[in-house]
Amino acid sequence: MDELHETLLWRDGMERHVAASFEEALTIAVAARPNLIAIDRDLPQSSRLVEALRRDPSTRALSIVVIARGEMHLGEIALLQGGANAILRLPPSPEWDTRLSQLLNVSLRRKARIPARLEVEGSLGEIDRFRGTVRNISVSGMLLECQTELAIGVVLDFAFVFERSAGPVVGSGRVVRRDPKGRFGVEFYGLEGDGPERVRGFVEG
Repeated sequence: MDELHETLLWRDGMERHVAASFEEALTIAVAARPNLIAIDRDLPQSSRLVEALRRDPSTRALSIVVIARGEMHLGEIALLQGGANAILRLPPSPEWDTRLSQLLNVSLRRKARIPARLEVEGSLGEIDRFRGTVRNISVSGMLLECQTELAIGVVLDFAFVFERSAGPVVGSGRVVRRDPKGRFGVEFYGLEGDGPERVRGFVEG
């Protein structure tokens, strides 16, 4: 894609590998272990490739971004549910480099089992309150396990408490992916007060 030459992916110092098929992309990903994989939404087997990368332990932690043209369609939901971290829409905008920088610097995650209190506002304005468990957490998001089915794109309000912590961490986040086990990837949308520092301290501590 010539449009990608305008983004940080084509800056000096970036090592790039280009694949033209499902098999070639998977082989390169396993061998090179890149920080980020960019997949054309419209290529054949794009969903299958995302799922294969997430199943393989050697590539499971890689960041995956889907490059899309035109309006959003249902195939993009399947890509996010299969494990893609983000969808970036052509042509590149100034926000691309910020998002790509975040994805290139994959956040350290810490496994956890933290009870969480959650709220979702429905389309008619009603508030659905339920509970879940944070299974791992990074400075940019968390893996949430709960019995409530959450759609991609839903915004949650949440609160959880670290052990030996004074008071809850309160914030909001957007559901960005769902795994086959019914766990949901939530990207933090905002953490109140000293929440960001407390999360960082927990992850790095």
